[in-house]
Amino acid sequence: MFVSGGTSRVPFCRAAGTRICAVKISTRSANRPLQLLTSRQHRQQGILRTHATAGRGISDEPKADLVDGAVTSGPDLSMVVNGLQFPNPFVIGSGPPGTNYQVMKRAFEEGWGGVIAKTVSLDSSKVVNVTPRYAKLKGRADTREVIGWENIELISDRPFETMLEEFKRLKEEFPGRILIASIMEEYNKEAWVEIVQRCEDAGVDAFEVNFSCPHGMPERKMGMAMGQCPELLEEVCGWINDVATVPVWAKMTPNITDITIPAQAALRAGCEGVAAINTIQSVMGINLDTLRPEPSVEGHSTPGGYSSKAVKPIALAKVMSIATMMKSEFGGRGVSLSGIGGVETGRDAAEFLLLGASTVQVCTGVMLHGYPLVKTLCGGLQEFMQQHDFKSIADFQGSALPYFTTHTELVRMQREAIAAKRAKSVGLARDDQWEGDSFVKQSESMVAN
Repeated sequence: MFVSGGTSRVPFCRAAGTRICAVKISTRSANRPLQLLTSRQHRQQGILRTHATAGRGISDEPKADLVDGAVTSGPDLSMVVNGLQFPNPFVIGSGPPGTNYQVMKRAFEEGWGGVIAKTVSLDSSKVVNVTPRYAKLKGRADTREVIGWENIELISDRPFETMLEEFKRLKEEFPGRILIASIMEEYNKEAWVEIVQRCEDAGVDAFEVNFSCPHGMPERKMGMAMGQCPELLEEVCGWINDVATVPVWAKMTPNITDITIPAQAALRAGCEGVAAINTIQSVMGINLDTLRPEPSVEGHSTPGGYSSKAVKPIALAKVMSIATMMKSEFGGRGVSLSGIGGVETGRDAAEFLLLGASTVQVCTGVMLHGYPLVKTLCGGLQEFMQQHDFKSIADFQGSALPYFTTHTELVRMQREAIAAKRAKSVGLARDDQWEGDSFVKQSESMVAN
């Protein structure tokens, strides 16, 4: 798997020789593999990551100084993805944080590496939102900590022409920053061609195709309904890529048995990248006082999309599957992966980057913590990089990916390790095992102290 930058290509999976551990290890050069520390070494050194970061709140996270999104000191966070220059890998995910000019301007001013606008369609008159449309899941009843977030919000209800004007204005004011249009349409080739051409005319730098909103008018084959049909998705991606002259990312739904199948279809059809995951279809809960589902609108509700910290393990698994597929099937072709799901700290982001993501999107995190969160994200990511003496994201991007395997293989490796340990501890079982060349070493192997 590779990320492309102009005509040059940078390997997507780096330093595949060893396992990544969240501790400070010896300084490594660019030509030396990452070094593995065992769990015993972790304990002996007393520097487990949890000692330094466990229980640390967002307000306690390190913060980076940013100028036009670029860090002013420390490890380099810039990335070139599909020819686009990101000052840092943190991108506003499509949703309320990118719903209009004012909020997108604020995102650029705070230093976000890129902004993906809230999903647009040609005819916004069909989009009618309700209130309340969010619900929270808290860690405990006696805390304000939010671990889960459900929304039943639709795509943008603002006129398409208004959004186009705001895209133009943003690109005039921030010409060097990355603005991505999220688009969604029905199964209609003319509509897809029109929305792509008009957004490009407004100056957007790339597209993210929303094949994944779990409650986005499925009766019109929009959102998840299209993303769950790989054949349909591949055909639509073909229409888009026939006319698009800027990079196209396809946003995947996690609400499918094998997420790699639609991801493959999108890449086969010419998309430069894949984004994953969108929200997970959910019912937040039932109010035990009213006996009605939440969020309740006139006493009723509908399944929505689940996000925030609780989804990160699921997102990491989906990203790992896609990254493995991309490396196997599309290595060297310049495709990219944007990771999404439960990111609130720089260390959260590092996990997605270690699996091969090029960028990391945040939406719910901004709704909970505000646009200045990007400084915390950059600071936390730099702290992680400094622990390992990483100078750039390329030093560790994709490095954790080779350490995923099958359960059968895990059993084989563990059996071999146990057998080797037993053989070493036994020493020599019989006199005929002594060797003249190894006599001293063999003697030492059976000394108790």
